[in-house]
Amino acid sequence: MAGFMDWEFAEVMLQGYPGGRYCEDVPADNESLQNAAPAESSPSDATGQEAPRVLRFAYVAGVTPGKWIRRWEERVLDIPLESFMADDGAQVSVLTDGSADLSFVRLPIDRGDLNVIPLYEEQPVVVAPKGHEISVFEEVALEDLAAETFLDVAEMGGPEAAMQVVASGAGLVILPMSVARHFNVKDTVARRLTGAPVTEIALAWPADSTDEIIEEFIGIVRGRTAASSRQPSAQQEKPKKEPKPDRRGPAVKKPKVAQRYAPNPDKGRGKGSRKKGKR
Repeated sequence: MAGFMDWEFAEVMLQGYPGGRYCEDVPADNESLQNAAPAESSPSDATGQEAPRVLRFAYVAGVTPGKWIRRWEERVLDIPLESFMADDGAQVSVLTDGSADLSFVRLPIDRGDLNVIPLYEEQPVVVAPKGHEISVFEEVALEDLAAETFLDVAEMGGPEAAMQVVASGAGLVILPMSVARHFNVKDTVARRLTGAPVTEIALAWPADSTDEIIEEFIGIVRGRTAASSRQPSAQQEKPKKEPKPDRRGPAVKKPKVAQRYAPNPDKGRGKGSRKKGKR
């Protein structure tokens, strides 16, 4: 009798499960929720929008792009501008690998498929260790330094490293004045140098990537004003202003009055203008 009651109780407990399955056949809660919940998509997939445009440019040591950045921020409010300094050896590679859209380079360079606009020439200086005899002069001729030992800047690892070697008294280097001022290595002195080849700063960018944004930046660098007809931002069609409503209302013509008298031929003449005749 007890066995029959146990079997009847078990049969009642199994009525709540489909098909009379045992508890272990029921799916777990987390599994059911996972199957019921729709697959979430990433924000980028849901929107399908491209990243906003950013204009990036590189510059070599000695170039001060602050004034161009300020003008860009004043004129172009919807496109951010990013900049970074590149070594002379990477001044062109940043364009080929896509790190920058434009680059302020120091000529000469391998132009290849680049557009290049020369901007200005740099004043060369000779850098010597502190206490060198050139420190008593404001300007030195290259021919007067024929007996000096000059170091190769590239072999020294760049301008800053070369100036460190100069500070130790190993020799002299020739650099653009802007570069010598930029690094300003202690225990060195720089003087203007005549008779030496000058260097030139230029703006370069890939020839196949020119667009209105790049043209806008080029115009700013070349000193064009915001109202210049060559600036893309100035060529944009301005919205026409709607005419102001006429508050005077429709014009009302005055009714013509019948002329009752003949016109006076003397009207408008000064006194004594009428000829006197016999009466």
